[in-house]
Amino acid sequence: MADDALIADLLPEWTGFRDAAIHRDPSHGTACAAWTTRDILAHQAGNAIELARVLAAHLDRRPVPKTRTFEQREPPFRQMSDDDRIAAVERVVADLAHILERGRDEPNTWVPWTGRRMKVAWFGEHMRSELILHRWDLVGDDEQASTQLAQPWMTTHSIEAVGEPLLRRGAAVLPDEAFTSRLRVPDQPDVILTGGTHPSITLAPADHDTPPDLVTDTAARVLLLWGRQPADTTRMHSDSGPEQLGRLRTLLSGY
Repeated sequence: MADDALIADLLPEWTGFRDAAIHRDPSHGTACAAWTTRDILAHQAGNAIELARVLAAHLDRRPVPKTRTFEQREPPFRQMSDDDRIAAVERVVADLAHILERGRDEPNTWVPWTGRRMKVAWFGEHMRSELILHRWDLVGDDEQASTQLAQPWMTTHSIEAVGEPLLRRGAAVLPDEAFTSRLRVPDQPDVILTGGTHPSITLAPADHDTPPDLVTDTAARVLLLWGRQPADTTRMHSDSGPEQLGRLRTLLSGY
């Protein structure tokens, strides 16, 4: 299968992300406050190359290497010229797509990744989620972003495949005292979060005897899980008061 067709099949959000990135000046700011468009491209290149490196080792039955940090894998791409960086991202995304295709026969096998484990199928989902989230960082709440964020797998991937790492930054600056909080989307399971020494995140059936701390739409809830929020803040509703809501939002500081 040709690269373009394979990418469209396994990483269908790539084209939308690429088009958003190449139509912006590389120095333009983004919703990731410390990053420009240039930085987001370097980040995506680092994501693709590391996902491919780790998954390929597993599929080749070699020892799975320790996942490299952002600081280890991104600098080569940050140092490239802008044109070379775009070409490099396209190349490593194509390479990742070929590795993902090889993994289709064992989607539920567990593979070490950043101090935890991910199923083989989650490697593709993880790159797709990065493309969706960082496209939003570039363009905001357009129709395409809202549709992509609202896909059910985006919520489950954020919780099951990423989970506690999303909470570590916020938990580190909160008191050790435990608390529980609910994020609700009407007619969907609640997201249950606990803060404290051992933060956790899970999906559970909506308990209508327990009021949520925050009610949102599906896309907004995914943004919140990743330390973001929609531009239209009327999409978020709360009666919990500033102390509980403040703890929740601090816990959801994201990476």
